Amino acid sequence: MTTPQRYDVVILGTGPAGLQAAIHAARKKVSVIVLGKENKSSLFHAHIENFCCLFNVAGEEMLANGRKQAASFGAHFSEDDVLAINAREDGLALETESGATLITPALIIATGTHRNRLGVKGEKELIGRGVSYCVDCDGHFYKGEAVAVVGSESAAVDGALTLLEIGAKEVHLVCERLDVSQALKAKLETSQVKVHLGAKAGAIQGANQVEGLALSDGSVIPVGGVFIEQGAKGLLQLATNLGIMLDDEMRYIQTDKRQATNMPGIYAAGDVCGPPWQMAKAVGEGCVAGINAADYAKKRKQ
Repeated sequence: MTTPQRYDVVILGTGPAGLQAAIHAARKKVSVIVLGKENKSSLFHAHIENFCCLFNVAGEEMLANGRKQAASFGAHFSEDDVLAINAREDGLALETESGATLITPALIIATGTHRNRLGVKGEKELIGRGVSYCVDCDGHFYKGEAVAVVGSESAAVDGALTLLEIGAKEVHLVCERLDVSQALKAKLETSQVKVHLGAKAGAIQGANQVEGLALSDGSVIPVGGVFIEQGAKGLLQLATNLGIMLDDEMRYIQTDKRQATNMPGIYAAGDVCGPPWQMAKAVGEGCVAGINAADYAKKRKQ
């Protein structure tokens, strides 16, 4: 078992909100680590034309520069996805896909929004009737049933393994590829999850309830539930066990003017806090969150 790593501030998300938070937190001389894959930011493939003082700049270039800035002030980076966050006496413990544990008194959530729908026939019609986007939220309803998880990254693999632990009778993982750490891949390979590698979801079948998942090759997997888990762990999954207040539609994190949530030591910035979806807003909120998270971590040390 690896020794837990301790940081004063942990930031989830490598977009403009997360990078700006890292810059300001690191400048306050606290230890900072940023988790996430840079190319997963919605800014990565964008072209910026409406940000003050910059014109016609590639998003990939901006993110690279922001990362260099944060690193120059001492911030660390890791492409590890977070699988779980748990509260403990000395702060928060983050479990990552590589098997590492990070301990921190201050956390900034800047993961952006996850537009993770498949867009296949039957998906929209059967949401809440067997179609779910959150294993941590709805998995316990499927104890003793056959279920399928669709996705190729850490959220999908961890979700499939979680469903086994909950007691699902049969768990299928439908993935075009596997894009996870070796540690998480090893867990999957030694589990009883039935992996459909190279497969693609074609349609979700059922009249009033999910009855099966049709694949693009014409085959059908009989299941009572389909979990769509694309990318890394999303906002809802991470917030579920922490008691973070969301808005009335359970989509965005509620924060005050310091970008603080209702939970001590937890801050949020950027698209996770709601529209408008503008980089200027994300950068401003990241600045505020970084400063206040660093201050909070310093006070905890004292």
